[in-house]
Parts: sequence; structure tokens; C-alpha cells
Amino acid sequence: MKDTLLTDRQKEVIRFRKKGMTQQQIADRLGTSKANICTIEKSANENIRRAKETLEFLYTLDATELCILPEGTDLIEAPKIIYIAAAPLNIKIRFDTLALINRISSYMPEKIKGRHVKEDIIVYLNNDGELYFG
Repeated sequence: MKDTLLTDRQKEVIRFRKKGMTQQQIADRLGTSKANICTIEKSANENIRRAKETLEFLYTLDATELCILPEGTDLIEAPKIIYIAAAPLNIKIRFDTLALINRISSYMPEKIKGRHVKEDIIVYLNNDGELYFG
């Protein structure tokens, strides 16, 4: 993965953080200050956030807003809400209940706490039955 939005240093810091290292441990290892590592990590996370938002835009470009999973929704109930909203469109959703729950959890981890939606999730559907979340 050479052509990314992250600098080599940002990738290095993110890898170390993923391994559980503290910013101070990374700074010591790389021979720099904790403040510098903090700045690098913050910039990397901002680049990741912007890339994610760009992808969400592209994925939803040919999709229509299907429904909203409101804050407080139990993930077990989410597929039912989605299937009911999709029924009038006559578009077959490409995921069974369990796959759909896993997809929501993996695509929107920041909006999920335990089994519940902690922030509204917009569900988009394209003509191929592919779902996207925002």
C-alpha cells in the first residue's frame, strides 16, 4: 500500500498505536517528542476520516436513502426496519439478517455501542441490492 493519503510516518505511528503502544513509547522509539507523535496521529486520523467520508459519498452516489436507523435501535431489530423499507422498491437486499447486522457494526463502529445504535444511521440502497451507511 504505497499510494495512500497517509505519509510513511503517519502509517508508522498508526501501526504502533494499533499494537497498543502509547504515544510516549512511540516517541521514545522514533527519537522524537510525544507532542510530535500526537500531531502526526491527529493528522493521520483526520486523513482517514476524510477518506472515509469521500468513499461514503462515492458509494451513495448511485444509491437512494432508504431509511434511518434511529438512535437507540437494537441491532437485532435493524434488519427488519431495512427489509420493510426496501419491500416497496422491489429490490432484493443482498444480505441475510446476520450478515446485515455484522455489516452495520463493521461499517459504522463509531455509531454503535453494544447492541444499540448510539447515533442515527442513514441507510442507502442501490439498484443491485447493495447497502451503504452514513
